[in-house]
Amino acid sequence: MAEVELRNVSKSYGKKQVLQDITVEVKKGDLACLLGSSGSGKTTILKLLAGFEAPDSGEISIGGEVVSGNGKVTVAPHKRGIGYIFQDLALWPHMTAFENIAFGLKARKEPDYRIKVQETAEWLGVKDSLDKYPSQLSGGQQQLVAIGRSLVLQPRVLLMDEPLANLDVKLKKVVREKIIELKEALGITIIYVSHDHREAFSLASQLIILNGASVEAIGTPEEIRQSDSAFIKYFIEL
Repeated sequence: MAEVELRNVSKSYGKKQVLQDITVEVKKGDLACLLGSSGSGKTTILKLLAGFEAPDSGEISIGGEVVSGNGKVTVAPHKRGIGYIFQDLALWPHMTAFENIAFGLKARKEPDYRIKVQETAEWLGVKDSLDKYPSQLSGGQQQLVAIGRSLVLQPRVLLMDEPLANLDVKLKKVVREKIIELKEALGITIIYVSHDHREAFSLASQLIILNGASVEAIGTPEEIRQSDSAFIKYFIEL
């Protein structure tokens, strides 16, 4: 059974058609990468899954439950079991790393939030930086804190919008390894947006290739490499 499913989903902004009748399934525990050129609808899919926006038509299900349909958000974002890592990280600059990670737990009034933050930070390797503010952290540490802020809430699905885009080669390697470890150790379903096909091929168990407002192909990295699609061949060679 699919953990995440979009069925015949379409979305427009004004006269611009961003997604046209797309159908996608992601199985539990998979790391699926949305890959395509700028403006192909990758981030829009994440926003629809998170419940920040509603599709114009079609249905979205998470864990077998319809969370959006008939042009409406039927399950609120905070009730979907979704974690979201924004491209710009969206860390609170006036809060320490500890406070950023603890933010969601404190909002839930969880009494043992300190223990959960410490455990999460230790697993991610940022325990020694919990008293620092975002401006005092490296780009890689900021990314790991952003991951920790979502991970500590134990989401069933983690959405990541180009998490490696602003990191140098060394930091990309560190964060990439943590993402793979996250999937393998915790079994979280991850949906990951990238415009970099090399990055996507190195991470994903499933690739979803977007072309314009449609899905060009879905498959494993090896299946995509063997595709006869002229668009895919061109995109991979860029």
